[in-house]
Amino acid sequence: MTTDRWTAWLRDRRDGGDASIRAGHAPALAAYREGVLDRARIAGGDIVLDVGAGTGLVGLGALERVGPAGRVVFSDVSAALLDECRRAAAGDPRCEFVVAGAEDLSAVPDSSVDVVTTRSVLIYVERKAAAFAEMRRVLRPGGRLSLFEPINRFAPAGRLLGLDLAPVADLAAKVLSAYPAVEAMVGFDERDLLRLAAEAGFSDIVLDYRAEVDVSAPPIGDWRALLNTAPNPLAPTYAEAIEATLSPGERHRLEACLAEMADVPTRRTAAAAFLAAECR
Repeated sequence: MTTDRWTAWLRDRRDGGDASIRAGHAPALAAYREGVLDRARIAGGDIVLDVGAGTGLVGLGALERVGPAGRVVFSDVSAALLDECRRAAAGDPRCEFVVAGAEDLSAVPDSSVDVVTTRSVLIYVERKAAAFAEMRRVLRPGGRLSLFEPINRFAPAGRLLGLDLAPVADLAAKVLSAYPAVEAMVGFDERDLLRLAAEAGFSDIVLDYRAEVDVSAPPIGDWRALLNTAPNPLAPTYAEAIEATLSPGERHRLEACLAEMADVPTRRTAAAAFLAAECR
């Protein structure tokens, strides 16, 4: 089985293979899953299409809600990730698996599902209007869309690992240069999600938006483990970025600063949105 960048990130690079970092992510992931599923208003017997299923976080949760007569269609651009979902589903006959990107769901028939869910997928899709149009196309009249997306346009530039690295600001800037802005990820906000849903023909659109500005967050702790993580599937790990941009002496300076700040609270500035809508 080929390991693509999506599979590699979800399996290992998101948490660097570190169990404590993985456990730290778990509460937020569970909240995203429940937020999407609750807003989808899934009923027994529903057919749910989970777009960008990943390792099955939302789709497997939907399986618990559709009951014995329902069905969940897992779709993802990565065949390897769909294999992960198959293993997790353990042969459940209520599951189907479709290799498809969000902007081209042509393998899914028109008006064939009751619910479409997606989580942190549109952020990687350049043709977002096409994705909304496809999600609208596959829904039956009365069907529901429920999604979650981080709003990266909101986040400030120039902060590495949530730390104020003023003593080594020159080094932090070099490392951050290894993370160029990707338009698909930063070129939209919550207003665009509302507009795209309306333009695709959805109605009863409700958006729940949360922003945090310079909020105190836990210290980085084991900074060496954290350096083996990547912020998203398109990005290098922090260790790879440091290796690519700093000399040995500069790496030593940066790592010494990180060690000194391992127990200093970090600061979080971020925003995200849940959107729910209906297909009339």
